[in-house]
Amino acid sequence: MSEKLIDSGNNAAAMAVQLAAAEVIAAYPITPQTPLTEKLSELIAAGKMDAEYVAVESEHSALGVCIGAASAGVRAFTATSSNGLLYMSEQLHWAAGSRLPLVMCVVNRGIGAPWSVWNDHQDAMSQRDAGWIQIFAKDHQEIVDMTLKAFRLAELVHIPVMVNYDGYYLSHTYMPFELPDAQTVREFLPTYDYAHTLDPEKPESLNTVTLPDARNDINGVKQPGYMDIRHNLHQEMRLALQVWEEIDADFQQRFGRGGTPILDPYRCDDADFVVVAMGTLANQFHDVVDRLRDEGLKVGVLALQIYRPFPTAIIAEALQSVKAVLVYEKGLSYGNQGALYADLKSALYPYPNRPQLHNFIVGLGGRDIGTEDLYQTLKTACLQEALGTPEQNDTPQWIGLQL
Repeated sequence: MSEKLIDSGNNAAAMAVQLAAAEVIAAYPITPQTPLTEKLSELIAAGKMDAEYVAVESEHSALGVCIGAASAGVRAFTATSSNGLLYMSEQLHWAAGSRLPLVMCVVNRGIGAPWSVWNDHQDAMSQRDAGWIQIFAKDHQEIVDMTLKAFRLAELVHIPVMVNYDGYYLSHTYMPFELPDAQTVREFLPTYDYAHTLDPEKPESLNTVTLPDARNDINGVKQPGYMDIRHNLHQEMRLALQVWEEIDADFQQRFGRGGTPILDPYRCDDADFVVVAMGTLANQFHDVVDRLRDEGLKVGVLALQIYRPFPTAIIAEALQSVKAVLVYEKGLSYGNQGALYADLKSALYPYPNRPQLHNFIVGLGGRDIGTEDLYQTLKTACLQEALGTPEQNDTPQWIGLQL
């Protein structure tokens, strides 16, 4: 039987990891992630979870332990935030290059310096090219469901998965969610079986120094060189989108939830103007959209559920009939534009019907994101588009500056 609970987002994530039957947990505490791994340690100490908790001296070591565990054929999990994710950076690339099916929750928080313990998406954005699949949850139910689906995805495609959710907005708030039945989860998520598990009876040479060109191994079989390995990771990451959709369809059949694994639209069917956002920011726009609809503006919001691999064709095709797209985001590619905005602009470039694009930077370092500010900026941009007088300026508009 499923169980309905009201609890924090961090505890929701911990209970999902428990249901996933992770066998090794290695983590180092960092705000606002700490309660997640504390909960896991409590579950293990109480005998409610058959796993080994490894207390390490740093985030770099935490992911190193998980890399070792996954290589030995054990389902492993870790979590972090902010500068902790940056401290893992070398190991992030190693895990992806080794094609290890790891899952990590990143409780999104601003990066220092200057120090901030508050939420934005800059930590995840800074590691978007590390070779990890990145998904973003909007509420506690999605934290649970995405974490379970992430383990299955990682183990099917042999690419690590990062489950992102907003610090404090989700990690520390209490919301209702449904915890699936453990037996049904076991049927959905089979026992971890890694094809290249370290085994003295079946020795393999893994992650040696790779030469530029492909060469034959001792059995005369041509093996890829470094560039070929990178090409394979890229191509299989792109194919992971289809696998993610198939996993979601199975999840929906078993648990009755899902159906929007890549894009989650709200009032977009007849929209002239569409907001694109990730995480809780997309949910916050629901009230704004309803208000503008009441005023006669056909506005919708499209939540991007998976950021890497970027669903280039899917999102571009979804926006072909709209007049303008307004990208609101809590991250920045310094010296250029918002990272999500730049990705979306690139996706739309080859298509004949390219809507006008507007970029808004909000909430960095936990700066308050006022719903009224979202309403005013969105309404102004939509009215300018409707009147045919949009500002042709590719520079991001910063909302909430106090200079």
